Amino acid sequence: MDTFSLEHWRDIIERVLLDYAAIAYSYSEVKKETVFDRKQDRYLIVILGWEGHRYEHGCTIHIDIIGDKVWIQRDGTEEGIALDLENAGIPKNHIVLGFKPPEIRPMTGYAVA
Repeated sequence: MDTFSLEHWRDIIERVLLDYAAIAYSYSEVKKETVFDRKQDRYLIVILGWEGHRYEHGCTIHIDIIGDKVWIQRDGTEEGIALDLENAGIPKNHIVLGFKPPEIRPMTGYAVA
């Protein structure tokens, strides 16, 4: 993968995650925060805050760039973040649904690894 594509993919991932993070929860005090690590090519949305009497903290989206592939390690979205990444310009054959078992990946239409 050339440097331009890598930088472009980083920009796409960050833009898509910022859009997701901007959608507020309407029923609780839970906030979404982005974590971008361009050096390790790791991109996350984490949630934290109070939902009633319970404190919530966790990762809803986790994306890594590994080699020439964009690995979706965790996808806590309703629609699926892969389609958003694809629509933003990352080729489908470079997106791996890492949270799917390896034997299922060939049936997803996305990259297998």
